[in-house]
Amino acid sequence: MGAAMAGLQSKIRNIVVLMLENRSFDSILGRLYPPGERGFDGIPDGASNPWTGGPGDRVAAWNDDTLVRGSMTVPSPDPGEYFADITTQIFGLGGADTQVPPPMSGFIDNYVRQTKEPPYDPKAIMHYYTAAQLPVLSAIAKAYAVCDQWHASAPNQTWPNRFFTHCATAGGYVNNSPPHFPYMMTTIFDRISWAGLANGWRVYFHDMPQALTLAHLWRHRDCFSLFDDFLDDAAKGLLPCYSFIEPRYFADLQMPNDQHPPHDVVYAEQLIAKVYNALRQSPNWNTTLLVITYDEHGGCFDHAPPPAAVPPGDHRPHEAFAFDRYGVRVPAVLVSPYIRPGTILRPPPAAGVPLYPYDHTSIIATLRKCFNLGGPLTARDAAAPDLDAVLELDGPTNFELGTIAVPDYQPTQQDLQNAIGRPLTEMQQGLHALAAVLPGPGDDIEAHIAQLAAGVLTALPVPPTAGEAFDFIKQKLAAII
Repeated sequence: MGAAMAGLQSKIRNIVVLMLENRSFDSILGRLYPPGERGFDGIPDGASNPWTGGPGDRVAAWNDDTLVRGSMTVPSPDPGEYFADITTQIFGLGGADTQVPPPMSGFIDNYVRQTKEPPYDPKAIMHYYTAAQLPVLSAIAKAYAVCDQWHASAPNQTWPNRFFTHCATAGGYVNNSPPHFPYMMTTIFDRISWAGLANGWRVYFHDMPQALTLAHLWRHRDCFSLFDDFLDDAAKGLLPCYSFIEPRYFADLQMPNDQHPPHDVVYAEQLIAKVYNALRQSPNWNTTLLVITYDEHGGCFDHAPPPAAVPPGDHRPHEAFAFDRYGVRVPAVLVSPYIRPGTILRPPPAAGVPLYPYDHTSIIATLRKCFNLGGPLTARDAAAPDLDAVLELDGPTNFELGTIAVPDYQPTQQDLQNAIGRPLTEMQQGLHALAAVLPGPGDDIEAHIAQLAAGVLTALPVPPTAGEAFDFIKQKLAAII
């Protein structure tokens, strides 16, 4: 890539990140381009996984191209997401976690052994979507850049990977559950606040921001706004230096648009189109870099083995994992008028420096470089490639794609009722637990954090349905934001 032409500091004033949920690269973008075209690392022809004890030896990757509602919610039920599940998915049933490269052979065997909502169809975990089924993300990826070497920061579920996005570490915790409130890691949001940047940062959310898992951010509740405020700020040219957008995780008057299995993927297509259009029409457009990515793969099949990673340096001895390897690949699309159309982004080699893939800490490395935010938060973001190299054009001259049509796709009343009445996903359970420990409107934040650290924790049973959990979350969140 034209490194000499790049220049985050001279080109970018607004970085926007939209982080969706629990999809692998192969499941969402694996057929963006035909296999092998321009070296694109999508789903290879003949990709498959073994099914131990099944009627056949292997199950191949496949697609249902009927474009009916049921085909847009695969896989269902929700796959396994715990560290142990992902270890099996990567190394195979009974495989040693020392294999280099890992065989990526345990997706089916792990899926069919889940017990929460049987039965588990072995084919479901090998399903992928086509560009015709995801026209919004696919069109944006082709008009700007797709990264086929972006891995989740760790082979863990949602919270550890979102922690890496915000803190360049998971604090040493391998799972969402059991929760370990308060999480006190320093965040990139703290860095921006300490730097005193005029436009600062903002988290825009739909229903419950997962960023509130980080207790440092409880001191900055005025930096949390609803998604409609993002649309308004973009229209007025008032976007902050850093915007982080969270999707809708629960069904209420509208369906979840996070793409977390088994949520319908088209609702996220609508969200992506709204975010892109808001930026494309914004006075901030010529100075904006948008990153669309996913926190983790959510158990969905991907063929690319995760490489070794630099540990962040805060491993907890009682945990079984030192955070020394990446998680499974996730979709990543980069958008800016400085990006050459049709870019396939890979880490640029640098003399004498090990070549690491992009991961969520690349966002932190990019923010630090763009806004002069100082040295790395941890050893992980110190090693992460930043996104400077994707900005190949000398000027903001990529006019390949104007505004994009928002898919006209509405839920039926039965769809909504089914989603409200479902058992909670693992991620939704975590959000319910988070809401239970948030400070109240009159609480002293520091005293509240100290109580949590001392073990004063409100333990609540998990409600039977997502709707009941969200009713509780709305009450708790309305009291503080």
